[in-house]
Amino acid sequence: MSTSFPARKKVLIVPLDWGLGHATRDIPLIHELLNAGCEVVIAAEGKHAALLSREFPELTILPLPGYHITYSQKGLFFGLKIVQQVPKIWKAIQYEQAWLRKAVEEHGISGVISDNRFGLYHSSIPCVFISHQLLIKTPFGGIMERVLQKLNYKYINRYSACWIPDFQGEPNLSGALAHPAELPANTSYLGCLSRFEPKEGVEKKYDLLALISGPEPQRTNLEELLLAQIKQMPGLKALIVSGRPDQASQKEIMPGVTQVSHLGAKELNEAMLASDMVLSRSGYTTLMDLAKLDKKAILIPTPGQSEQEYLGKYLMKKGYFYSVPQAQFNLKETLDATRNFPFTPFRHGQDMEAYKKVVRDFVKTL
Repeated sequence: MSTSFPARKKVLIVPLDWGLGHATRDIPLIHELLNAGCEVVIAAEGKHAALLSREFPELTILPLPGYHITYSQKGLFFGLKIVQQVPKIWKAIQYEQAWLRKAVEEHGISGVISDNRFGLYHSSIPCVFISHQLLIKTPFGGIMERVLQKLNYKYINRYSACWIPDFQGEPNLSGALAHPAELPANTSYLGCLSRFEPKEGVEKKYDLLALISGPEPQRTNLEELLLAQIKQMPGLKALIVSGRPDQASQKEIMPGVTQVSHLGAKELNEAMLASDMVLSRSGYTTLMDLAKLDKKAILIPTPGQSEQEYLGKYLMKKGYFYSVPQAQFNLKETLDATRNFPFTPFRHGQDMEAYKKVVRDFVKTL
């Protein structure tokens, strides 16, 4: 007598190609889907595909073009540059909608998790939209933000569910971004979505861990600024991670200072725990990682990126992190200032792994 086992449900997960944060915050979701017995297929390209391929070499990665947003050299023109590319974004959404219909048939997809990509909804299967930006901050003020929120909700409401990587009440990490007056239908808060795990008794190796990330050309701008200033600080023990998973390089910049192109999740987890201070963009995924590991950090928002500038100010006001604009950044002065800054740990009574139940409940609907 033969025993038949139910077929494994196949879930497609797709991160937005805006910095690496969308790919890295999907890592714990992928682990949980695998733990729940699902087969996971990823759709990505470039650095995002490279990063997820390193973390999950056994998984299939389908090539799907991103939105390919280009960014201004000067932060002042960041918002204008994005607005100019709205037609290109709309075409990309149309393309991914047609691509998904084909992929569902060809690959037998049972469900979709779209990390902030607007066109990956389907009428026949459960589809989830992940975002911490229900209110989209812009340099143009309230009217534009209300228009964008309406458009945002129009797309979100085409999905079966909306997952927000933050806590519902206070304290939280996203402020007004993910706590608007009115939420989309079928919304769940995931809590802190981080691939990292805290650990006691890790030996200190670094005075400073610098995480260079974000879109070009601002990623390179920060890297060059930091390298020039770190060379003026002999005796500092530092590790610089350049945010280039498509490369594999390591070099000693000066005695005590090492630069690597990329670290895997386990190695970066260890490096963060072994550092006195972390320096990074105020990208939202990094903020969740810092909060989960209870790390002190210096935030340098990407110039002109209203979301990051808002988060830098909001979280500094709360005392969780120290934030400084890139144009005013001086490493020595900033490190001195942090010694007197009244850091407040992000203490939340809720479960830091609340997302696991949300994922398991989603799997039951497939």
